[in-house]
Amino acid sequence: MTMTERLDVNPNGRLSEPATLVIERLLPGPASRIWSYLTDGEMRRKWLAAGSMEEKAGSTFELVWRNDELTDPPGHRPDGFSEEMRMKSRVLEVQKDKRLVFTWGESGEVAFDLKAEGDEVLLTVTHMRISDRANLLMVGAGWHMHLDILCAHLDGRRSEPFWDGWLKLKDEYDRRLPA
Repeated sequence: MTMTERLDVNPNGRLSEPATLVIERLLPGPASRIWSYLTDGEMRRKWLAAGSMEEKAGSTFELVWRNDELTDPPGHRPDGFSEEMRMKSRVLEVQKDKRLVFTWGESGEVAFDLKAEGDEVLLTVTHMRISDRANLLMVGAGWHMHLDILCAHLDGRRSEPFWDGWLKLKDEYDRRLPA
């Protein structure tokens, strides 16, 4: 068992209600380290998306995805996906080293909760108000793959190619999640 595994932490996302996905990872701490990977645009760029963020409720920021840059090699990007994607967001809640909540596009919301567990930190990502099943499959596979990259980065390992992993996970989520 690696540092980022625990028997009761399932790496797969689960639905806590029809439009809400919850996914957890146990990460090497301390919480301040993980917090920097959530809030610092250069640190966040390594596993999710770039974008400068002010740690203040009400502040706006832009997430900039360049998924081809997350892994080497990046894998085969599916048709319909551009090299760069952008999304405007607004910070809703900040509890330093504990909780960060921001908007996801026009209608969604994402919460990151950090809970210290000894030398490790339980990161819980809750993505709320997912518009439909097609989006749920993309979001579920996306969070799963992005968090796998974060875990690999924190553990000093290489991750599988982003797009190959994402496509495999999208199929897996399609089989696992209710229609």
